Amino acid sequence: MKIKRVLNLEELQGIKTLQQANLKTELTEQEQSQEGFVTAVYSLDFLKQMHQSCPSIVCVDSENKVIGYALVTTQETRSQHPLLESLFATIDEQEFGGKLLKPSKYVVVGQLCVSKDHRGQGIAQKMYSFFRTALSNHYEYCVTDVDVANTNSLKTHLAAGFEVFHQFSYGGSAWNLVIWDWNNLTKG
Repeated sequence: MKIKRVLNLEELQGIKTLQQANLKTELTEQEQSQEGFVTAVYSLDFLKQMHQSCPSIVCVDSENKVIGYALVTTQETRSQHPLLESLFATIDEQEFGGKLLKPSKYVVVGQLCVSKDHRGQGIAQKMYSFFRTALSNHYEYCVTDVDVANTNSLKTHLAAGFEVFHQFSYGGSAWNLVIWDWNNLTKG
């Protein structure tokens, strides 16, 4: 397996396929509870826009099939998707460490997913390590939201270095807003 930045349309299509298979709306409640889920639906055109702004992170197997992804979402693409615009607006209103986040340089994880057959192998942690290495010289923070019902996802984020700093409600669900402070990371 290899973790890298998205390079081509086939990888974006692989992200879309993996996303579709793990949507909350496509899973039973038991699967959601045991395996986790993703909620936002991104079109291939939007994934292309995200890629043009800042390529996302993928994990591919030996046959170059996408088996995991961490979507990089920047200020440049926030207004192109209503859920992301709402998330960025919520983040902008929050403080972290006594400092308002709006003027800070932060990047958002638009979604993280690992294929069911490859979970439990540390792929999410490896993708987040790559994510940090690739982007921490450009951003102070990495931020995302996690559905409160998605306890597996929250555990994954906490293990990577994120911390919960706010809770809010959106679309009938409660969400944890999590942040990874990159200000004092040892580069290397």
